[in-house]
Amino acid sequence: MRGSLRRATPVAWALVLAVLLLGGALGPGYALSYDMVWVPDLAISRDVLGLGTAQPRALPSDAVVAALDEVVGGSLLQKLVLLGMLVGAGCGFAALVGERSLGARLVAVTVGMWNPYVAERLLLGHWPLLIGYAVLPWLVVALRGGGDPARLPRRVLPLLVLGSLSASAGLMTALVALSVAGRRPRRHTVLLLAGLLGANAPWVVAGMSTPASSSSDPVGAVVFATADEGLMSGPVAALSFGGVWNADVVPGSRLGIAGLVLTFILVSAAAAGIVRVRRGTHVPHLGALAVCWTVGWGSAVLSWAAPEALGWLGEHFPGGGLVRDGSRLLGLAVPLVVVLVAVAVDGVLERLPDSASRVVVAGVLALVPLTLMPDAIWGMQGRLVAVDYPDAYVDARRAVARAPAGDALSLPFESYRTPAWNGDRRVLDPLGRYLGRDTVVNDVLIVSGRSVAGEDPRAAVVRRALEAGGARERSAALRAAGISVVVAESIVGYPDVDLVGEQVVDGDLSVTVLGPAAAPSAPTGRTAAMALAWAAWLAVLLATLAALVRGRRGPVEARGGATGVIADDGEPVDDAAGIVTQRPTDW
Repeated sequence: MRGSLRRATPVAWALVLAVLLLGGALGPGYALSYDMVWVPDLAISRDVLGLGTAQPRALPSDAVVAALDEVVGGSLLQKLVLLGMLVGAGCGFAALVGERSLGARLVAVTVGMWNPYVAERLLLGHWPLLIGYAVLPWLVVALRGGGDPARLPRRVLPLLVLGSLSASAGLMTALVALSVAGRRPRRHTVLLLAGLLGANAPWVVAGMSTPASSSSDPVGAVVFATADEGLMSGPVAALSFGGVWNADVVPGSRLGIAGLVLTFILVSAAAAGIVRVRRGTHVPHLGALAVCWTVGWGSAVLSWAAPEALGWLGEHFPGGGLVRDGSRLLGLAVPLVVVLVAVAVDGVLERLPDSASRVVVAGVLALVPLTLMPDAIWGMQGRLVAVDYPDAYVDARRAVARAPAGDALSLPFESYRTPAWNGDRRVLDPLGRYLGRDTVVNDVLIVSGRSVAGEDPRAAVVRRALEAGGARERSAALRAAGISVVVAESIVGYPDVDLVGEQVVDGDLSVTVLGPAAAPSAPTGRTAAMALAWAAWLAVLLATLAALVRGRRGPVEARGGATGVIADDGEPVDDAAGIVTQRPTDW
């Protein structure tokens, strides 16, 4: 009974925190916020497969969603993904400090989940990045086992696939995997590198072969740089995993004394943990975690101190734009801090005279982040809410499906919108994913009044076509660019665009058919390269499934008569969260 409670408590606490963080996003409909755009049925299109003309920023996550929503509807799938990634993150941080007391593990769950990085990236809609973040502690646990050093633990491959659903997530996953793995036999290293290459192949190959510009506007590194928060400079805010560039998603509590206090507590607790480590407390792979912290925090500080240098890097070196969002890699800093805080918490609890006092103190410590950042509760105080798409979207999708050959165009030609039906909340143009056909959207970003140039050459062609003199010339230029149907949403503040064509749907969302058009197709060489990339990704996925099937074992009798499961490293682990059962007293 006691063992079951010990296993279930961190999971239950992670579930509670996940529900509090998501709030209204778990209601009927779709949570649409900034880059988070989910639709009822995402079609498998050129863009989804990485064969479009824009930079592949949603690869392979869009392809995974397009496949899964054929089995589970988009609305339910979104909720399962959001809830699963948050609970998975919490349980992962509990597993990361599995040798610590239950009280310390509960604090680890809170620190790993209830922080600005999670809250802000959730509101920004960076769910593939947060899945990668949730993978990090599990990857450390899987790779630090003491089994056969020449074998790759079975849990590693599925973690690599989950942790590489976007470019930034893949970079974080790769760094953690290589840092923790360290020097291993050649076979182990080769298998790990092969898994990493296969899991990241779609976005790497798509990025290398896309006709979009391989350089990025240097202005992007300036507007996306790590920012100051209230009383804290960017580097100080980053110590508690804050400093995101978008001030609109920063919890208000971060701007006052509460944000400063939370940062001070985290830094002080981590410092206390370091003192205990220096006095003999063992922390596995502390050096690897320190390397990850240095890269995560260091990249945020570099972005704050020298954004122009990062802008130059992105302008002159392919792929340099991956680091323009200064605080995106801050998730790398969390595992080390969580481990050190857990060590410090154990130091406090060990000095208390009885279990009752340890329970009370542990509970208070686990609630500290919530009390100092209370505005993250319930989907950032109602800012993350599920809504239904208007009926006009359904009508538009049907009309587009009947339109002649060619691609679609979404108007107004703006990358982000604040539709009234979404509560005036800012969101990436949903039509690009909703219509079920390759859709040209604007990739120019406006941030704090500054324009960040796009990279998609086709979007630039369409932009020039829209600036053509009259309606007839404009329509002809669009057809020449491969556009056969235009879907225009009526939004206050944006002028209508006159076109010559058959208007098949009228109203708040109008659909105008221009006529058949020849949409550009990907060159044969690029198609072949992407086919090989997807084959490599599928090979890792199939190897993952095979490893999971082979690795299933029945329950065994562990020491002390408890029932457990044998891990890849031969140690007994808890059924619920893969946490090593050799622990100190309960609290």
